Amino acid sequence: MTGGQAIATAAVPADAGSGRDAILRAARRAFTQRPYAEVTIRKIAADAGVSPSLVVKHFGRKEELFNTVADFGPAAAELFDAPLDVLGRHMVVTVVTHRRELKSDPLLRVVFSLGNQDERSLLRDRFHEQVTGALTARLPGHDRALRAELLAGLLLGLGATLGLHRDGAGASATPEHIADLYAPALQKLITG
Repeated sequence: MTGGQAIATAAVPADAGSGRDAILRAARRAFTQRPYAEVTIRKIAADAGVSPSLVVKHFGRKEELFNTVADFGPAAAELFDAPLDVLGRHMVVTVVTHRRELKSDPLLRVVFSLGNQDERSLLRDRFHEQVTGALTARLPGHDRALRAELLAGLLLGLGATLGLHRDGAGASATPEHIADLYAPALQKLITG
């Protein structure tokens, strides 16, 4: 795969009973931390605790698995699925709930691709298109692109903070309480 190839937009939904979630977590780690050429189906399978044939059964070739990992569309659709007047709160509750229930962050994997120039740059491109671009299109008023970038930063910061302080005060706070404190900053950027 070369840096110029397009990534397919279809995502494969996770199925917790089949090892799919473990495969996706292992693939996300692998593709965001190592160059594409160094990532193997065999290593992803070992990290996920499944057989390589199960990875192929669920996702096909390595390129197809990468395409699934690089697809932020479903996460963005879930994050932005609220009216503008409550969107900030909805995004905070969604990030916190997603992290707690699914043991993963819907967006944070893009952070691991920031300093790399190989195929991982496609993660950044896809994030910009599917997350920041989609949010820009939803926002009213002036400076929409800047506000969308700042909103994405706040969401990434929330995910990073929750991951960094796994056993901290946020671990015992309800998603709604975290939203009470964090969402007003997002909402101010949403409404302009």
